[in-house]
Amino acid sequence: MTKTTQSSSTFSAVERRATASLASLYGVRMLGLFMVLPVLGLYMNDYADASPLLLGLTLGVYGLTQAMLQIPLGLLSDRIGRRPVIVGGLLMFVAGSIFAANAETMTQLMIGRAMQGMGAIASTLMAMVTDLTCEENRTKAMAAIGASIGLSFMVAMILGPLIANYGGLAAIFWLTAGLGVLGLLIFVSQVPRAIAVQRNRETLTDIAQIGQLLSNPVLLRLNLGVFALHLALMAAFVVIPTILTDELGIADRDLWWVYAALLGGGFVAMVPAMILGERHQQQKLSFVSAVAVLAVSMLVLAVHRSPLLTPLMLLAFFAAFNLLEASLPSWLSKVCPVGNRGTAMGIYSTCQFFGAFAGGVLGGWSLQYYGFSGLFLLIAGVLFIWWLLALGLQSPRALQTLVLQVGDTDRQEFAKIVSTITGVEDILLVEGEPLAYIKVDKQKVDMQSLKPYFNRTDNRPI
Repeated sequence: MTKTTQSSSTFSAVERRATASLASLYGVRMLGLFMVLPVLGLYMNDYADASPLLLGLTLGVYGLTQAMLQIPLGLLSDRIGRRPVIVGGLLMFVAGSIFAANAETMTQLMIGRAMQGMGAIASTLMAMVTDLTCEENRTKAMAAIGASIGLSFMVAMILGPLIANYGGLAAIFWLTAGLGVLGLLIFVSQVPRAIAVQRNRETLTDIAQIGQLLSNPVLLRLNLGVFALHLALMAAFVVIPTILTDELGIADRDLWWVYAALLGGGFVAMVPAMILGERHQQQKLSFVSAVAVLAVSMLVLAVHRSPLLTPLMLLAFFAAFNLLEASLPSWLSKVCPVGNRGTAMGIYSTCQFFGAFAGGVLGGWSLQYYGFSGLFLLIAGVLFIWWLLALGLQSPRALQTLVLQVGDTDRQEFAKIVSTITGVEDILLVEGEPLAYIKVDKQKVDMQSLKPYFNRTDNRPI
């Protein structure tokens, strides 16, 4: 990991550059993936083999290939390095976008989307953030990337309809290919090269940890949660564009400002709930309430839709979605067993993308056989099950993971000394590693007592 001598409260120049460039790369890639969501359903009939089921498959199939390759490519990046995997993933993303731009059937379009998903570099990008930032600044770096994803989603919902009005779906995919090339240029020219990276268990994917993490009841609830969340989003987008145009009478050229209003309003409505959860230690209350809002909004749309009620329910849906999308990874990071973060995030990302695929398939199937109301009832049912599971969660404590140097200290003696320091909740030492992984209570920890075990050169956790 890059060593610095800066104050622990600020990014070093390398960390700032790495965070900005990787967040930009993540953002432009996700922008390309998201732009098709608000309009694909409107262009379905342009393809001779179109059907609601194929529509759903085309929307969700990128999630299937992403999910299948997320952990394998993460493992590959641990072995051969982050840069070759990221470059290869971006090239595949560009190739899939070009293939989709030239598609003449929905089946070909689906293949192009699957190719886009094969550029599954999300977990590798996150691992690279970890490589290039110190522990103290890592949360801020992850937050910046999370913000870039949220911003990309909002921009894509606005930009997608605008681009489609002028050039159809092909224009969106050509722009997506261009964004992939831009992402490649950003990566090659702006992302710092890590010199002598000291990777640790918090950054690596370890197959041996997967069984343990899958059986962890808290992590299981969170992983099922992100699966359900992205299932709901993708299934909803099978019909949202058609509902806006056919039921509410909104012209295609006006869809961009409707999405802007819905997403902007949803973001504003989310803020008070975020403050309640984070500042007042009511994260479970805001979390469970958001899941309930999701379920109720879908149930209402299944029973009754009108020019007034439909926009209100969609506004509630997007507000709750934004809150949960931000809360889930934060919660997982807080409760993940020490030394397991890399593997846990890999599993989380896999569940997220499997959810997107399942949402597309189930959404297309239910639309084909049961119509709009059947689709919304299906989503509401999935979300209600998630709500029941979420009731068993407890608000996470304010814990932080630190990595300490064991040095020449006897390992048993080291563990004994550190475990008695106020605020240390958990400690992990791995045979053959000169590092110790600990979780501390940020409000209680005695940092002065831990200071001798930080990196000796810059007096910071590595």
